[in-house]
Amino acid sequence: MAKIDHIGIAVKSIASARSLYEALGMRVLNMETVEHEQVRTAMIPVDESRIELLEPTAEDSPVGRFLAKRGEGLHHIALHVDDISTTLESLKSKGIRLVSEDIQIGAGGHLYFFIHPSSAGGVLVEICQDSISDV
Repeated sequence: MAKIDHIGIAVKSIASARSLYEALGMRVLNMETVEHEQVRTAMIPVDESRIELLEPTAEDSPVGRFLAKRGEGLHHIALHVDDISTTLESLKSKGIRLVSEDIQIGAGGHLYFFIHPSSAGGVLVEICQDSISDV
C-alpha cells in the first residue's frame, strides 16, 4: 500500500523559500545536491510526510526548465511503496507511461522513478522506496 512520502516544490532559491517554513516553526533538514538531476534539495518534516524544496543547479536541468516554463510551485507528489521493483514492473505491464523505465538513486539514497503526467491526470508522480541500506 502506498502512502504520501513527500510533496516536491520547485523554488528558485532554497535560502529564500525556507524562511516561510521556519516562520511556521518547521525545521529545514537534509540539504543535499543530487548531481545527476542537477538539483539541490532540502527536506522539511510534516508529521509522517515531508515537503521537498527543489532548487536547480543548472538552468537546463529538469527543475530549471520547470521553473522557466511554470515558475515556482508544486513540482511533484511522491508516493512511498515497499517494493519499488514490483511496482515498476506492474506499471509497465499496464501500459502506464513513465518518465524513465529505470530506478534511480536520489537524495538520502532513496530509490525512485517518475510516472509521466500524461498517465497521472497532469501531475508528475514520483514512486519511491527507502534506500537499500534502510530496507
